[in-house]
Amino acid sequence: MTIRVLLADDQTLVRAAFAMLVESARDMEVVAEAGSGREAVGAAREVRPDLVVMDIRMPDLDGIEATRLIAADKELAGVRVLVLTTYDTDENIVEALRAGASGFLVKDTRPADLLDAIRTVAAGEALLSPGPTARLIERFLRSPSVPVAGGGPECLSDREREVLALVARGLNNTEIAETLGLSPLTAKTHVSRIMGKLGARDRAQLVIVAYESGTVTPGTR
Repeated sequence: MTIRVLLADDQTLVRAAFAMLVESARDMEVVAEAGSGREAVGAAREVRPDLVVMDIRMPDLDGIEATRLIAADKELAGVRVLVLTTYDTDENIVEALRAGASGFLVKDTRPADLLDAIRTVAAGEALLSPGPTARLIERFLRSPSVPVAGGGPECLSDREREVLALVARGLNNTEIAETLGLSPLTAKTHVSRIMGKLGARDRAQLVIVAYESGTVTPGTR
């Protein structure tokens, strides 16, 4: 399947460079471009891309608010947002994830890594730049809490809470399966059920729930 990508960045040259990179991949195509957050929201509603590569600093409406509007639109439930920015501050990471972003990368990411990130997020996985992730985890509990749409971890079984904790530590389904002695399919099923019970959009939101609820705390292993 071809991944349909919407590029949102206020710099024309940057968009052109990203467009050339994305179009160079056989499994991707650029279906629209936007120069502001408001244009990005409108384009997402018009073309229904699989993924939006979203800059944070944009005129009219910034990328975080644009992400929030896209994530809140039920008709765009299948649209993922990968935030790509020059500013890898803790505040931007937290705000982007709370707004509904499924991934976060800085602009000095290697071209091949950006393409891999697009594939990862489009497949429904969560992705964060390795460097900012450590700082995010250490400071997460200091950020204002925003309740999730569904219930809390208390609605999960003991096994599901174990899986949630491993998701929060960055393990993928295969690694979770190996850690708990499960099959990869069973691990994937647990993750899907947890997302349903907690009303989480994707794994990124599961990380938020795990840390805000105290299921996982900074520094635990």
